[in-house]
Amino acid sequence: MTNNAEKYVAAIDQGTTSSRCIIFDGNGAVVAVDQREHRQIFPKPGWVEHDATEIWSKVQAVVAGAIAQAGLRADQLSALGITNQRETTVLWDRATGKPVHNAIVWQDTRTAALCNQLGGPHGQDRFREQTGLPLASYFSGPKVSWLLDNVPGLRTRAEQGEIAFGTMDSWLIWNLTGGTDGGRHVTDVTNAGRTMLMNLETLQWDPSILSAMNVPESVLPQIRSSAEVYGTAGGQLSGVPVASALGDQQAAVFGQACYDVGSAKNTYGTGSFLLLNTGSRPVPSKNGLLTTMGYKIGSEAPVYCLEGSIAITGALVQWFRDQLGVIRTADEIETLAASVDDNGGAYIVPAFSGLFAPHWRSDARGVVAGLTRYVTKAHLARAVLEATSWQTREVVDAMYQDSGVHISTLKVDGGMTKNNLLMQHQADVLDVPVIRPKVSETTALGAAYAAGLATGVWNDLDELKTHWQRDAEWTPAMDASERDREYRNWRRAVEKTLGWVEDGDS
Repeated sequence: MTNNAEKYVAAIDQGTTSSRCIIFDGNGAVVAVDQREHRQIFPKPGWVEHDATEIWSKVQAVVAGAIAQAGLRADQLSALGITNQRETTVLWDRATGKPVHNAIVWQDTRTAALCNQLGGPHGQDRFREQTGLPLASYFSGPKVSWLLDNVPGLRTRAEQGEIAFGTMDSWLIWNLTGGTDGGRHVTDVTNAGRTMLMNLETLQWDPSILSAMNVPESVLPQIRSSAEVYGTAGGQLSGVPVASALGDQQAAVFGQACYDVGSAKNTYGTGSFLLLNTGSRPVPSKNGLLTTMGYKIGSEAPVYCLEGSIAITGALVQWFRDQLGVIRTADEIETLAASVDDNGGAYIVPAFSGLFAPHWRSDARGVVAGLTRYVTKAHLARAVLEATSWQTREVVDAMYQDSGVHISTLKVDGGMTKNNLLMQHQADVLDVPVIRPKVSETTALGAAYAAGLATGVWNDLDELKTHWQRDAEWTPAMDASERDREYRNWRRAVEKTLGWVEDGDS
């Protein structure tokens, strides 16, 4: 395409702790970034909420900030893409545009009892065949059901068609494209696939699950592909096509150019998310992974992934900093951890809100194991970092058992990839090279790529592959016997977390 560098695509990256707008040029290079944090609301232990109105105002602010920083006018943007924290659930009034309750965040565990009840005699796997997901408090469907039953009068209003449900992509697209004045109420397959209400084969809402969860179809958005024009933005982005939506982890798959079967990426954020491209058929998991949508480009066949979701990785470093006060900044952990040669026999398993993949145990709670008087804060710092590598190793093992696919390299992105000690340990425990790309903003880049594909900025996936460049690579250097011994110790520490919360515990 001629003169592509002068084309610009904006991506809104609406995350768990902040919202960003990143503008990319036609070569996939970052032109401008603006970011703002929003509040984390903790009404009760295990409950996590966001104010969706606050998020929408922060999104508008970062869009304005990024455009100003880039020195562009809105009409110079070819397209706008959206990527978002997944599963976070908001219900709003279609007439006023106001949320009827705070958004319930993916980390929130208030629906654990409801999930047990829904499982009944079938247990966690009741809807796995249709959705690829185990019944867990992580997903949006039970959150919708909880809100309809716990906000007075809401179920009646929902049944009368007055209420809209969405994950953050739907909330933003609706507001961007007009809100109460003709806003488009849509979601894409990757976000719909995380509600536990969409059938993975038909890519439509599953009537039997809606009925089981008591969610009226009238609240649901229309399911569309991940890369197509959903509508045109108004306001400060007037006239810009809103042309992609991808859940954050799927957007990272797309931005990391994992377009071939067997390619894999791990994103290290609050939690970590490892996705393996399994091609055009869903691969069912027998080993605690999620079968999930990878992406769907317009009318092309969908691409599926296996996903291992780890609840707490970067958040463990934040806990070490904020709750324990051992370090002042997140970056200090690497220096502290590097001051000792090993973990001193200590292991930290951060099951703060239960364990996600491959265990799916909401009764687990965090442990520090193997403490002796020898252990210092430096050993604990090392154990904090190693917890991320070992949790990733458990997921990679499960992926191999499910798919028979050996990961040959792991592409990595997210804030923690700046930590060389962690990345080296990750390569060591997986025994494969770990590669970080030049553009670290892979989540936003994936949303931009999909929006640009939908609007002709880029022609096809092959063209996008040519943009991907490596920045750094770590190769395994750990002795096999040490790797096996450490992994055994890690597994023993994980066992200590299980069954901590008993029925009836708050």
